[in-house]
Amino acid sequence: MEQRETHEIVDLFVIGGGINGCGIARDAVGRGLSVELAEMNDLASATSSASTKLFHGGLRYLEYWEVRLVREALIERETLLRAMPHISWPMRFVLPYHPDMRFDGDTPTGKVLSMVMPWMKGRRPAWLIRLGLFMYDNLGGRQILKGTTSLDLAGTPEGAPLEDRFAKAFEYSDCWIEDSRLVVLNARDAEARGARINVRTKVTSAEQVDGIWNVTLETQSGGVRMVQARMLVNAGGPWVEGIIRNTVRINSTEGVRLVRGSHIVTRKLYDHDKCYFFQGEDGRIIFTIPYENDFTLIGTTDADHKDVNEKPVCTPAERDYLLNFASKYLKKDITKEDVVWTYSGVRPLYNDGASSATAATRDYVLTVNESAGAPILNVFGGKITTYRRLAESALEKITPFFPNAGKPWTAGVPMPGGDFPVDGVEALKQQLATRYPFLGPVWVTRLVKAYGMDAFEVLGDATAEADLGQNFGANLTEREVSWLVEKEFARSAEDIVWRRSKLGLRLTQDEIDVLDAWLTKVPASASQHYAV
Repeated sequence: MEQRETHEIVDLFVIGGGINGCGIARDAVGRGLSVELAEMNDLASATSSASTKLFHGGLRYLEYWEVRLVREALIERETLLRAMPHISWPMRFVLPYHPDMRFDGDTPTGKVLSMVMPWMKGRRPAWLIRLGLFMYDNLGGRQILKGTTSLDLAGTPEGAPLEDRFAKAFEYSDCWIEDSRLVVLNARDAEARGARINVRTKVTSAEQVDGIWNVTLETQSGGVRMVQARMLVNAGGPWVEGIIRNTVRINSTEGVRLVRGSHIVTRKLYDHDKCYFFQGEDGRIIFTIPYENDFTLIGTTDADHKDVNEKPVCTPAERDYLLNFASKYLKKDITKEDVVWTYSGVRPLYNDGASSATAATRDYVLTVNESAGAPILNVFGGKITTYRRLAESALEKITPFFPNAGKPWTAGVPMPGGDFPVDGVEALKQQLATRYPFLGPVWVTRLVKAYGMDAFEVLGDATAEADLGQNFGANLTEREVSWLVEKEFARSAEDIVWRRSKLGLRLTQDEIDVLDAWLTKVPASASQHYAV
């Protein structure tokens, strides 16, 4: 075991390589602060790769009157869309309506309606839903996304998969986001601007000495190093409370409520490219979303998760809940035999004492604690849609300790690979196909939607498929894998086929094993991210 001391003191040390940690690191280093980050596993290996993969305002949060949260998220949708058109794109959502649909009566909206319209007995009149969608369209302003329209479902592609009792629907806009790729691109950009990103590196302790944090790091291979920092950022996600109590060891009454959200992926359920928003009688909502061309994503659940160290999985009960929920809307029931994959993540919501997991606030809370003698910023909660605004809010609390820090800068600045127009995806696909004529259309689309302009760098000087080296399956080639190792912090086959991509849906286990074996032979020198 090697112990190495560093005498350079960094301004900011970030614990946690999810979307909040990487977003804060990127913003801070872009303002001139020296930044280092440690993630104990792979980037986005927990909550940030297990979302419903939407940039959305959170339509249902209007039921809880969380107007500030919804407005901030709605404004952010288009800001983010412009910065990363390769990994985010507009989608239309169909909300089927039936007069007998019942909604949760325990929301603030439900309680008011029960007093002023008791005869509705939990139902929502169509005009109220339309009013909510009007607010959704206009709270944040729109320049790119289409507004809400009403749909007559009879004889339409949108109505074809639904039960005949649904004759009417509302259609509105939100955005898709490749969540784990978003995290990686934030980390890449932070590193390009001067931050040091450590993956598979755990912070085992942090102690204040003379107003400076001494942070001890340990890699999964056993290497140990100490870093000194003027300020800590605790962006540990589900582990944020444990870091406060056990790693930094400061007194705090703040905590998180762990809420598990599970999703299922089925065979493709319908032929159009729109999503459905289904409302349940228990107050929950689920989405069905076209996924990876050949599949449908359905989620999510809300269930309290007791143990942060217990890996979240979609339980049979949660799977069946989602299947039954969707089947109440669809003409053809879906069964467990239709499910090809499940995933689950734990949302670390700020513990506001809410009566249920569904009612717990999705807003973020940022607090600075100086009781140990040096400052630490603790990050609770947050939504992927507002990660950039959360980072800006975090810097508002960080910069008083660093008076020479720069101004906010991230709005409108493209992510790596995203420096092209929002409506430029088809043109970019054509450019890539022209430059590399040996690529088929499916291959071209996957590369553009993963790497954007960087697809040209991934392929380099190749003039034929053979130039890309070994093909591991589904057109995942040796050259692409090498690029992911060198540029995107990937270490294992799981990193590549489930977080840098979703090729795990297409590769066999034997093919994944071959990829893992190949990666074990990659020399440490192939990536600067291998050493402590």
